[in-house]
Amino acid sequence: MKILRRFLFTILLCAFCAAPLCVGASTGWGLSFEREGAHPIGNSTADELAHFGAYYVGSEEDKVIYLTFDAGYENGFTAGLLDVLAKHEAPAAFFLVGNYIRDEPELIRRMVAEGHIVGNHTMTHPDMSKIANIDAFRKELELVEEHYRNVTGQEIPRLYRPPKGIYNEANLKMAQELGYTTVFWSLAYHDWDNKNQPSRDTAMKKLIPRIHPGAVILLHNTSKTNSVIMDELLTKYKEMGYRFESLTHLISQQG
Repeated sequence: MKILRRFLFTILLCAFCAAPLCVGASTGWGLSFEREGAHPIGNSTADELAHFGAYYVGSEEDKVIYLTFDAGYENGFTAGLLDVLAKHEAPAAFFLVGNYIRDEPELIRRMVAEGHIVGNHTMTHPDMSKIANIDAFRKELELVEEHYRNVTGQEIPRLYRPPKGIYNEANLKMAQELGYTTVFWSLAYHDWDNKNQPSRDTAMKKLIPRIHPGAVILLHNTSKTNSVIMDELLTKYKEMGYRFESLTHLISQQG
């Protein structure tokens, strides 16, 4: 009996710690696509995230797409992507690591001038779930704020994306306390590995069938494949009846 009780206690403990937003536990953001054209299921629900001022998807009733890009460095594709976004009048959010903002001032100023958002992706791209002290957490964000201020003369928009999507409840609380909205995503694909870029067909097979109303799409502007497919992809989305909006629209709809 003693062994059985210990076994049952272990099962319950594991189940509790595996639950979404378990205090102290960290997880990587993940999605399950169960039906074409429908919202995917995240490992935290939209309601759970909204409690912390965090989001991953918009309304199921509105055929709108929110384009977001992550990057820690520049490798020559961003200017072309900005040209395509301008052609399609598609605002985007670029979640950038601090050194990118510091090293690419002309691109940053162009993003801002053309109506895009530059979001905070931390200074050094660490596992933020391992940072338990709010002062250390703040430092990762404030250094990015400083670089953005130096480059643009403005304050950075208070939008934050955890590196690699790794987070826990404490992280969400700290970001919220620092005035940031945490933004995850509802659609992404394996585009970040420059040594193993997907083909055009692979990319389109991931990004077209899984599109859904309110989609927050995560792409990487370091991806050669994305630079090749972007015009075709955005054209296809518009043919499917979608329009593009800024993340500010998503956040305003949640209030």
